[in-house]
Amino acid sequence: MTTLDVTNHIATLGMQAKAASAFMAKAPTAIKNRALRTLAALLRTQVAALQDDNARDLERAVAAGLLAPMLDRLRLTPAVIETCAQGCEQLAAMPDIIGEVIGLTQQPSGIRVGQMRVPIGVFGMIFESRPNVTIEAASLSIKSGNACILRGGSEAIDSNKALAKLVQQALLQSGLPEHAVQLVQSTDRAAVGQLIAMPQYVDVIIPRGGKGLIERISAEAKVPVIKHLDGNCHTYVDDPCDVALAVRVADNAKTQKYSPCNATESLLVARGVAADFLPLIASVYAAKGVEMRCDAEALVLLQNFASKRSLALTNQAQTDTNKIAYKLTLAQESDWFEEYLAPIISIKIMAGVQEAIDHINHYSSHHTDAILTRDYMHAQQFLREVDSASVMVNTSTRFADGFEYGLGAEIGISTDKFHARGPVGIAGLTSLKYVVLGQGEVRG
Repeated sequence: MTTLDVTNHIATLGMQAKAASAFMAKAPTAIKNRALRTLAALLRTQVAALQDDNARDLERAVAAGLLAPMLDRLRLTPAVIETCAQGCEQLAAMPDIIGEVIGLTQQPSGIRVGQMRVPIGVFGMIFESRPNVTIEAASLSIKSGNACILRGGSEAIDSNKALAKLVQQALLQSGLPEHAVQLVQSTDRAAVGQLIAMPQYVDVIIPRGGKGLIERISAEAKVPVIKHLDGNCHTYVDDPCDVALAVRVADNAKTQKYSPCNATESLLVARGVAADFLPLIASVYAAKGVEMRCDAEALVLLQNFASKRSLALTNQAQTDTNKIAYKLTLAQESDWFEEYLAPIISIKIMAGVQEAIDHINHYSSHHTDAILTRDYMHAQQFLREVDSASVMVNTSTRFADGFEYGLGAEIGISTDKFHARGPVGIAGLTSLKYVVLGQGEVRG
């Protein structure tokens, strides 16, 4: 498309979305749920075709030298497609919150005042790599009675087009306007600039991608933005803790998948349990090829352990299974801020829970942080004082996800404090308006 074509294309999408949003706002719950279940069925019948489209994206991405974590996000596997389908069905099974009135109270004048939950209207979604975001955004838009305009990354254009086509098919089959969900067909960056500067059509922008993308949109948008810049998530292993539980959870939080924003990037360990816990988790990480960037105290402890282990193995017949390389380096100040999205983790020994909380509040991105502890008071202090969108006790940071939270899916995760925080599901795509009920009262 030429620049003029892109301008006309985005303006047309905006006008169509605005018109569709009026229909979506009043769509009956049964019709919206029918569209979601239809979309789930279409996804399951089109797995092979969707993978063919995704294969073309992957081929281009490999040729362009896209890094492994980004390739992982781009891959549309049968399991990913099934998760998308289940998300649609989970949303369909959830109550419809549109139109509910909350906080209705009687005033001295006789009027009753409450707030009604209503759709935002039109949201724009700008995202990179993950084509499953097309379905997550579309399904949440349908359930919340909104219209949306989606702009995926150029690396996933074939996958996104195929998925958006299925969404529009499901809308039409269910009696809803096909323009309720639209995909920007151009990969021109100018399309993003125009989409985020159309307050006459778009009510909110939700960027989901790298820090550079989100910083650009936050700086240039002329409409409100729901965002998080990065996911520097922490797991703090407390004294006292269940060491076996801590090893299991710290392993999952880091290695279950390296590329998501809710993977743990920094492991904080109380000094009282460090000698017991760190050698165990280091052996797990080493076996999986994870590089450990440690503060001086943790580095000495783990180097001594690795040296003793290596010496012990030289005195017995070695096999390939017990030859484990420990990738241990001294952390730099920048490591405490870093979101690696890779098999790398920073490790620091803490005096106790207060130092851990102070460290997290200084270095974290306020996304998701967890404490592994047996101390109830420490857990409560951590929950109260850690300033993050999700704060967890005795579980993996990988659970910070709309699907896992029972939201059906998520449009993204917000580390802002207004208007939504944490995984943004249906409620995050709505607003509240005051409703006043009277019986002829007049103000004196």
